[in-house]
Amino acid sequence: MQLANPMKLIQKIAAYFKENRVIEPPPWAPFVKTGVHKERPPQDPDWWYIRAAAVLRKLYLRGPLGVSRLRKLYGGRHRRGHKPPKFAKGSGAVIRKILQQLEEAGLVQKYDNKGRIVTEKGRELLEEAAKAVLKAEARRA
Repeated sequence: MQLANPMKLIQKIAAYFKENRVIEPPPWAPFVKTGVHKERPPQDPDWWYIRAAAVLRKLYLRGPLGVSRLRKLYGGRHRRGHKPPKFAKGSGAVIRKILQQLEEAGLVQKYDNKGRIVTEKGRELLEEAAKAVLKAEARRA
């Protein structure tokens, strides 16, 4: 299923996570940056749920992924003052904790030594959310 705007799917799944208390942000979540390349923590109070939904979607699309690969995907340009900018990886603690929570919820499982993959339950959740988003888009059109 191909969506025109994947952010709608991510927001739908994030809302599901928040309403059903599938995952909970840790106590340190409001104060942490999402990577060394960021200057401030996220301003959105629901950023933890959005990141968890985005990680779940990435695992669904790209197969087995570990913390290291996901750090690379969520990295960005690190501005270093007078020195030229370089790429910096995203926060490993945030991604690791989200993967652990998704695994606890039964949406993700470990796959050999290659990382984690989406379980059948996680696949169903993503596909149901995608169908709901597509129906909503079809009604608007």
